[in-house]
Amino acid sequence: MVSSLYGIDQERKSIWVYLEVEADGLAGVSLELIAKGRQICNQLGWQLAGLLLGHKLGELAAEGFAYGLDEVWLGDDPLLEYFTIEAYSKAAFEALMAAKPSVFLLGATPNGRDLAGRLAVRLRTGLNADCTDLYMNPRDERLVCEVSGFGGGVLALIEMAQHRPQMATVRPGVFSPGELDRKNVGKIIPISLDLTEDVIKTRTVERSIGEGVDLTRVPVLVAGGRGVDGDFNMLGQLAQLLGGEIGATRPPVDEGHIERERQIGQTGVVSSPKVAICCGISGAFHFVVGIEKADIVIAINSDPEAPIFDYADYCIVGDVHQIVPALIEALSAEREVSIG
Repeated sequence: MVSSLYGIDQERKSIWVYLEVEADGLAGVSLELIAKGRQICNQLGWQLAGLLLGHKLGELAAEGFAYGLDEVWLGDDPLLEYFTIEAYSKAAFEALMAAKPSVFLLGATPNGRDLAGRLAVRLRTGLNADCTDLYMNPRDERLVCEVSGFGGGVLALIEMAQHRPQMATVRPGVFSPGELDRKNVGKIIPISLDLTEDVIKTRTVERSIGEGVDLTRVPVLVAGGRGVDGDFNMLGQLAQLLGGEIGATRPPVDEGHIERERQIGQTGVVSSPKVAICCGISGAFHFVVGIEKADIVIAINSDPEAPIFDYADYCIVGDVHQIVPALIEALSAEREVSIG
């Protein structure tokens, strides 16, 4: 087996989090990883650091400190203004080799996955992808990564014995972000970069930010499965009345009834709503992992033996095409009375 560029004899007892940036600040998945990293570091007495790459983003370090970071390693360069895998992987590689952290965590986003794979190869280390839980084995201080596969039929717990850093990508919505405390302060460590334009093989010709939907934090999720027969307009009406959004299992997505960004579950989005209403969904494990963090689960299914009822707080046995329209009618009437 090929050795990593540094091992346990050189590692610094710290956890690093890749700080992904959105239009209004740090990405939600980065805040979730900070919270999980903070929990582990408090148990072990380790340092928690964030890796922030970009241009003129220094003010975001304060946000990272407020959520629990001890340090922010800051790479500031005009060539990092927009994500390109060549520039970002080079900058991240140089920072990791300078600090040699024990653990490096990234969000399982398009950019996070791209960066994680490239870095794992360059660092000659392993990568646990799409993890659903993380914790530290206190006996040998190894990161334990929980990864499910084969539709939930296999649950693997993976550790890295010698290779460093221990790398993992984690799906957005798996953890909850911590509490914001503006009194927390930390240390900014500038990264010395050696970036030139010839390193970057891609060019940003035009940049457009789409207005997608974030199902990880919606208050109400109305999800449909094969049993709704593609009638997501009906579910959309119910979601609108409840101030929520619609989601789906994989079959309706594969059949083209709804866009893939609304797919819930192991191969889609992990959502944490206050209420999840599951309509015509059988309840396979690879879907259930997407709504298991919901405060309340309501299931509607015509099959009284449907597995979804094992996970639901409220179970309604009946035809979804009769029950949902009745709910819509009742909620609409209530709204008219309250307005009147």
